[in-house]
Amino acid sequence: MSEAPKWFSDVMAEPCDDRTVEVDGCPIHYLRWGDAAKPGLLLIHGGAAHAHWWSFIAPKLTNEYHVAAMDLSGHGDSGRREEYPRELWAKEAMEVCRDAGFIGAPVLVGHSMGGFVTIVAAAIYGDRLAGAVVVDSPVRRPDPESEEGARGRVFRNPKTYPSLDEAMEHFRLFPPQPCENDFIVDHVARNSLHEVEGGWTWKFDPAIFLRSSPKPTSHYLTETRCRIAILHGEHSHLITPEIKDYMYSLLDRNAPVVEIPESYHHLILDQPLAFVAALRALLADWEHSIPRRPRS
Repeated sequence: MSEAPKWFSDVMAEPCDDRTVEVDGCPIHYLRWGDAAKPGLLLIHGGAAHAHWWSFIAPKLTNEYHVAAMDLSGHGDSGRREEYPRELWAKEAMEVCRDAGFIGAPVLVGHSMGGFVTIVAAAIYGDRLAGAVVVDSPVRRPDPESEEGARGRVFRNPKTYPSLDEAMEHFRLFPPQPCENDFIVDHVARNSLHEVEGGWTWKFDPAIFLRSSPKPTSHYLTETRCRIAILHGEHSHLITPEIKDYMYSLLDRNAPVVEIPESYHHLILDQPLAFVAALRALLADWEHSIPRRPRS
């Protein structure tokens, strides 16, 4: 494995709070960085992922924001439920924002499946949000983790391995893609596992992919009630020109669509600094401009 660069070592050394809030009887775990007097920013991971997918990103945003990254129920160190509707995940996100003590209306940033949760939250709770950033989440087709969870084998029957090292050797990004930042992949993989009787296994609940929703994500996208932006990877096979046009047509407002150069679906892993730069620029513009009024 290549040696981690100084920027990565520096951000991983930044202190963070480890917190839990109960939402509808389920403990929801999250991490928190920065100054509580600054505006709030919540980061939401993708399917079968966890808050530590953001722990090398979050400290890069604390100059301007009080930042949290959550484990949705059924993921990471949060509890499990019998069912996982996206509407309930959106409620969990808002409760994390409240428990974190965010001042004023926060911004939500969600990757892949977390982007769909962000869209649902922007529709249901948009009047309580300063903005929503959707990161490589293809509305019009399933997110890749859910598609694999329903039809494939990667997430359906997670195995138990005799050692942490052996378990980490089986970690794979899905959908598959190149990523030269193996030190980041190692960090993400290590925090994807926990020790159980008989060895080590993945933290996520396979039942997260068996959920249902009363409305399609496209409906929620048309109903968003706050500023919204779309970030996607240049080489992502999920956000095609057709899907970008379709998503933009549903928004009925001036929503930025930003492409991250030389990145794939997991752009926060393969181009983390370019992602941070794009997000910083977007949020700075939102701070100093007047939003267009969404459709009533």
